[in-house]
Amino acid sequence: MTDEPTRAEKRELGVELLAHLEHGTLGLPEAIDRIETVTTSPSLTREILDAAEKRGVIEREDARLRVRRGGTYVDFDSQVVTREGEFECRRCGAGISTGHFVRFEAGELGPFGSSCIRKVTGRE
Repeated sequence: MTDEPTRAEKRELGVELLAHLEHGTLGLPEAIDRIETVTTSPSLTREILDAAEKRGVIEREDARLRVRRGGTYVDFDSQVVTREGEFECRRCGAGISTGHFVRFEAGELGPFGSSCIRKVTGRE
């Protein structure tokens, strides 16, 4: 994406990100850490969590999320692309020369550095 995503587009990216978690359960702080790669707005974060729950993507209990769709984790071979250039990691803010981008149906999320892409997708 070249333009800044709309609120609705960010909500869809956040829901898709939650739907593609590597593990079946995740603590709320870790989920919010991942959602913050889409938005730092507390109200939009709540919208993403609410939308994911209403659509049956996640279940919330106490401070944990359980992903209800099994086997939909991010496929690094087909959904993650790399590009060379001058980027700032969306998760940690570090300057990077190789950006990793995740392609979802709702759009593209990134850039991320090599370790942050693994954290965002739940591989670490």
